[in-house]
Amino acid sequence: MTGNVLRALEAVTAERAGTALLSVRGLTVRFRLSGGRTVDAVSDADLDLVPGECLALVGESGCGKSVLASALLGLLPANAETTGTALLTGPDGTGPTDLLAAGEKTLARTVRGRRVGLVPQSPAAHLTPVRTVRAHLEETVRALTGVPRRERRARAEEAAERAAFPATHLDRHPHELSGGLAQRAATALALIGDARLLLADEPTTGLDRDLVDRTADELRRHVDEGRALLLITHDLAAAERIADRVAVMYAGRIVETAPAHRFFGPAGPRHPYARGLLDALPERAFTPIPGMPPELTALPDGCAFAPRCPRATDLCGTRPEPRAAVACHHPEHPRA
Repeated sequence: MTGNVLRALEAVTAERAGTALLSVRGLTVRFRLSGGRTVDAVSDADLDLVPGECLALVGESGCGKSVLASALLGLLPANAETTGTALLTGPDGTGPTDLLAAGEKTLARTVRGRRVGLVPQSPAAHLTPVRTVRAHLEETVRALTGVPRRERRARAEEAAERAAFPATHLDRHPHELSGGLAQRAATALALIGDARLLLADEPTTGLDRDLVDRTADELRRHVDEGRALLLITHDLAAAERIADRVAVMYAGRIVETAPAHRFFGPAGPRHPYARGLLDALPERAFTPIPGMPPELTALPDGCAFAPRCPRATDLCGTRPEPRAAVACHHPEHPRA
């Protein structure tokens, strides 16, 4: 076992040391562009997930949430440089696999779909255009479960039902589906393998509110059966419905991690950006956060949120390190 893996194992917090299914430490992703420029998409991300837990990763579009998920599954383009560790506990508690160091053969044969399921952000791009939804489902059932041919049709239909995909559309091709139907097809595919860890990247995009709730509840059921879910979403209502903890990402960095009951409850989050996300909701203050996020090609040396923050001072010219799970020099006091 490498020194990096040992250090990552030691860094898991004491209360999670014996139960962490996924432990990420110092995950950093940079994209090299022409002309020597770089995009700092994810910076020093730390997170843990235990069985039976849903962690919601939230933040504005472009903050690095999807890049983090892609890094965990080795799905980044060739110009990406990834550092850090992401330890996934092996089957039956066996030794961990460092997802960031694993080769493509390992990821393709033993991780994707089997140990880690993915609901992709752009489902249409992950569906083969010449095959029906039923064919996609039955092939995935065959590959991941090995059930006899006579049982595959029933297992495929069961997966569709779990994702609220209508049986009347199973024999349609991807181009015949709406965005919402394609999203539900992708969710059904991700659920087939009953992977211990599920990465759901905006799984409620394009769905009406009733289907959002139904999809969220099915994902929660997946968690309640002893699996773990990393829910990447901008839908805070869906996150509030099913999350156990919330991690807030801004400009590529996780700036706060909090229990969901505190984050969404009267006390509220402590990072000014996190509080601003909630205050922007129509059912709350409906007050947008002023300004725009910084370009990831030119991040400031200090706090990236400082130009938009009403609490900023000269101290914010230095980068804040996380304290009590909040990376802020001037964290908010809990609300009364």
